[in-house]
Amino acid sequence: MADQQIRIQYLYHSGFMVETPKHILIFDYYKGPVDFGNKPIIVFCSHSHADHFDPIIFEWAKHNSDICYVLSSDIGCPRNIGQCVNLCPDSTVSIEQTEVTAFGSSDEGVSFLVSCDNKVFFHAGDLNWWHWWGENKEEQALAEKLFKAEIAKLKGHTIDVAFFPVDPRLEHYSHLGADYFIKELAPEILIPMHFAEASADVLAFAAARADCPAKIIVLTETNRTVLLF
Repeated sequence: MADQQIRIQYLYHSGFMVETPKHILIFDYYKGPVDFGNKPIIVFCSHSHADHFDPIIFEWAKHNSDICYVLSSDIGCPRNIGQCVNLCPDSTVSIEQTEVTAFGSSDEGVSFLVSCDNKVFFHAGDLNWWHWWGENKEEQALAEKLFKAEIAKLKGHTIDVAFFPVDPRLEHYSHLGADYFIKELAPEILIPMHFAEASADVLAFAAARADCPAKIIVLTETNRTVLLF
């Protein structure tokens, strides 16, 4: 990896490993092999849903002394883990020369804005415009309000890479959140997530937005990597 490049590895679902020049960031690990390398590691978990959090992450500390955890407040820090912090929405911590601000979610937990090695990453967790077909108009309106209010808090932040849900279970509305996020916050790169095995839907989403102001990169195969910048 070139000195200033960013290496992003898709783990599965909403899980990613980001290697910067000086750090390794792991977001919402769910399953799959992880190669840690020899840099300081920061592990992020946006909330306790099983498709975003596996307690096995705490086993990594037995084999990697230079590791710390940044967790949503609904996930407890084990007593035997040295560097571990819990964040509520609208809180900030500096750890391993990395600044992390937790924003809210329109479901559970938090989303993360991470400034590391001169790049800014945003991992949405379950922050999305959850427009479900089966909900009534009042529920749909509330979901929209919660989502847009959180996006408004992010205004003014530069985002180099955003990991954001494009969930095919929402059917014709799977794109609402990502499209709004791009329009309002203009990330340089958006990487879809939260689609599990439904990769064809996400590839179609990206193909339909070839002229989008943000570069959309779709990683559909476990352990697939991409080098950026």
